Amino acid sequence: MNAIREYIDQTESPCAYVYDLNRLWQRAMEMQERLPDHCRLYYAVKANPDARILETLRGVVDGFEVASAGEMDKTGQAARIFGGPAKKEEELHRALEERDMMLNVESFHELRRLAMLAEEKQMTAGVLLRVNLEENVSDSHLKMAGVPTQFGVEEKRIPDLIEEALGHEFIEIRGFHFHAMSNNLDAKVHVAFAETAVKKSLQWKEDYQLDTSIIDLGGGFGINYWNTDEPFDWDGFAQGISDIDTKGHELILEAGRYMTAECGYYITEVLDVKENHGRHFAVVRGGSHHLRLPAAWKMSHPFHVEQREAWPYPFERPEAKGTEVVIAGELCTPNDLLVRGKYVESLRAGDVVVFTHAGAYAWTISHHDFLSHPHPEHVYIS
Repeated sequence: MNAIREYIDQTESPCAYVYDLNRLWQRAMEMQERLPDHCRLYYAVKANPDARILETLRGVVDGFEVASAGEMDKTGQAARIFGGPAKKEEELHRALEERDMMLNVESFHELRRLAMLAEEKQMTAGVLLRVNLEENVSDSHLKMAGVPTQFGVEEKRIPDLIEEALGHEFIEIRGFHFHAMSNNLDAKVHVAFAETAVKKSLQWKEDYQLDTSIIDLGGGFGINYWNTDEPFDWDGFAQGISDIDTKGHELILEAGRYMTAECGYYITEVLDVKENHGRHFAVVRGGSHHLRLPAAWKMSHPFHVEQREAWPYPFERPEAKGTEVVIAGELCTPNDLLVRGKYVESLRAGDVVVFTHAGAYAWTISHHDFLSHPHPEHVYIS
């Protein structure tokens, strides 16, 4: 895009995150417009809690999914759902006092802690009971249900959890929460998962005469880092869930990665190009301490090369030409890899690599201060 090229041309040693806020707003609006009326679209703040991103999404999304007091601070007064497997005492106090916030209950112990606090305050806690489904529902990159995890209560114990919750005067069961996967790329699988969640929620409602109104499907809508030409089919997913009869329940969707990833870019200068044991390496300013995801997932992050013709040295310019290249960062570890062997027509020292789809689970999940290198700039297009 022109703004990125302009930034590169104006910067001697580029190393930055660039966020296209116009594109973010448009994407969130398009996601909202595709959804049926019984859906509510929340933003999962953990994907990227940048203040400018949150401000862009405020007024477009219906609320925020938060997982800490820090994320509560960043989202301010808004409809929110507080999740996470380890809620601290002060966070439970705060969530009870903020009337715009619902809580996910992740365990029997958490339910009892919350019930005790609610009784002490004489305040009703509106909760969603988080279900760890009996069966795995997808082949997504990370799984939170159908496998042993720290998340939620296994499905076969949900009846016991419901009965215990009903015994607490200041606990109000508003629905169920089913976040089960991360980075799922198959929209049909996501629709089938939604059908399962709705079916089970309605059955529990009937069995226990519950006054529920919410079924939270969580998120997990994926970005295809391996083939960006084959994205998750949001339109197909939206059409699929429009055919599900929820019996008056709202479906909450907590989108994070899918909403913001494509709106962010990580841009960095190539410092060196060399060959070692038959493989070509490009070493960049920055690395996994700025963009940790490709190292964590052991994948090649999508990128393209922006060439720069200026060369300040009197000697030969290192180049990899018509070959596969490993793109490595500046850290003193062989694990600092952003690309694990991808073909390039030409990549030279002094050129710039633009990593696309870097607007989610990127800067804030990275180990910023390892080796005490400088942080990247943060640039906003608005």
